[in-house]
Amino acid sequence: MKYSIVVFPSSQVQEIANSYRKRYDPTFDLIPPYIRLKEAFELEEDRLPNLVSHLEQVAQSTDSFTAHFHRISTFHPTSNVIYIAVQNKEPFVALHEKIVKKCVNTPETYAYVPHLTIGRDLSNDELRDVTSQLSMHKIDLTSEIDSFHLIRPLEDGTWSVYQTFHLKK
Repeated sequence: MKYSIVVFPSSQVQEIANSYRKRYDPTFDLIPPYIRLKEAFELEEDRLPNLVSHLEQVAQSTDSFTAHFHRISTFHPTSNVIYIAVQNKEPFVALHEKIVKKCVNTPETYAYVPHLTIGRDLSNDELRDVTSQLSMHKIDLTSEIDSFHLIRPLEDGTWSVYQTFHLKK
């Protein structure tokens, strides 16, 4: 079965991200805006209890924190993704490292950069136009991060929360 591990920001941040995603992200209808902690990976069902146990330990050993989003950026030329950048990356990086340390030690396609995707699969010309337009917008958003989620895809392609893990207060 395929899984991923994500953080969903506050509804205010999601609303703003979705105002862009409706136009620039073909996965808009499949999953709410998220910050990926571990990209999608395959896991046999018999290993799921070990993963859940590990994620519970990670959550219990991690304090909740505030995420600050501060600008629009892109991963071009590596990929044609536009995202809202996270200013304080450290708590996300620490959480990512704890998660991948044990049960989810599958290789990542790219180096881990916490971000909130608002556009993907754009042509080079469209990416340049959209990025230059969006880079003029002032971004100053915060979101309390007090949980993360193990998610999995359903048959219709949407992603559903399998389990939520609450961070320490």
